[in-house]
Amino acid sequence: MFATPDKKLLSLTDRAAERVKALMAQNTDAVALKVGVKMAGCSGFSYTMDYATETTGKEDVIEDKGVRLLIEPSAAMFLLGTELDWHEDRLESRFVFNNPNVKGMCGCGESFTV
Repeated sequence: MFATPDKKLLSLTDRAAERVKALMAQNTDAVALKVGVKMAGCSGFSYTMDYATETTGKEDVIEDKGVRLLIEPSAAMFLLGTELDWHEDRLESRFVFNNPNVKGMCGCGESFTV
């Protein structure tokens, strides 16, 4: 794991934890929420999130605020120190990655550079 005692790999805000719990309650086959990073977009990388129905044993497992997240091995170095938040207002609702490693983002906010 890439985390150190003073820096978590990934943490959740209370809002994000509540939203993940609600989503997991709707998908009884899921054992966790899988978080990853893939090459995409005009800036180079984008975040991925999906339900995990099993673990491979290769993922980093994050337990935070009653939520279980699986971090894909190739994503750990991009996510170190990231906080996952849930944003909701009258026009949109979405997960927000507050990632201290990001050096830039594309204009639409869908991809990032490290």
